[in-house]
Amino acid sequence: MAAHGARFHVAELGEGPLVLLLHDFPQFWWAWRAQLVALASAGYRTVAMDLRGYGASDKPPRGYDTPTSAADVAAVVRALGERDAVVVGLGIGGRTAWALPSLHPDQVRGVIAVGAGHPLLTRHVLRDRLSEPTGLAATRTALARQLPALPERSLLHGDGVARVLRERSGPGWPGDEDVARYREAVRVPFVAHSALEYHRWIARSAVRADGRRFAAALRDGTDVPVLQVRGELDPTVSRATLEAGARFARGPHRLEEVPGVGHYVPEEAPDRLASLLAGWLARW
Repeated sequence: MAAHGARFHVAELGEGPLVLLLHDFPQFWWAWRAQLVALASAGYRTVAMDLRGYGASDKPPRGYDTPTSAADVAAVVRALGERDAVVVGLGIGGRTAWALPSLHPDQVRGVIAVGAGHPLLTRHVLRDRLSEPTGLAATRTALARQLPALPERSLLHGDGVARVLRERSGPGWPGDEDVARYREAVRVPFVAHSALEYHRWIARSAVRADGRRFAAALRDGTDVPVLQVRGELDPTVSRATLEAGARFARGPHRLEEVPGVGHYVPEEAPDRLASLLAGWLARW
């Protein structure tokens, strides 16, 4: 579908209030396949989209920053013919979900951020990783993404996809088929570079004018209901950082931890997450 000057691929199931699902790196809409079915069965119009630069969505040379991503999502909500949505995001998608109520309040009635700290807590996230042995590998991988060309080469021709997935996940996931699926998705032309550009913008935003404007827009927090979810073994963000994010949620706020899994909760614990999401959505 056309939205915000680009075309976005969406997978849609069910009828009812709109729930929009945003994936993380190095994924695409398929990461939410279990929740797509479960939430549709629970009475929601459930849509999983490929973010700009991923999957079958457009891959323009620019626009891989959180404000543009938020504008993309708000435009997709409107293009779907809906006034607003509960936006559910994992990782990079969760960062966009957090930003939406501040940047596009009319399109958001609730936020669920999975494995994602509030965007103004980026320094907390880095400190978390450096202080935990399980987070050191993920930190090295994240810092390496700032280099030119080499990270793309690792994703396309090396073990970059498998390494990212396995460093962030708990025991038992991903399987070989999961790695193969995401390796194939990253090898779609331009995806590797586009996906990495999101991370490069985050690292550089503190010294960029657009990054400072973005931070200023988020300082007052949000009034919409917020659910934060974390896999107990997630090395990318600590429970303490998510608790710190509560100060940006001026409305109803809840934090849930899923035991025994890492960052990729939608695939590591699909049924548990679907049940958690459906229970929370039923309240709003």
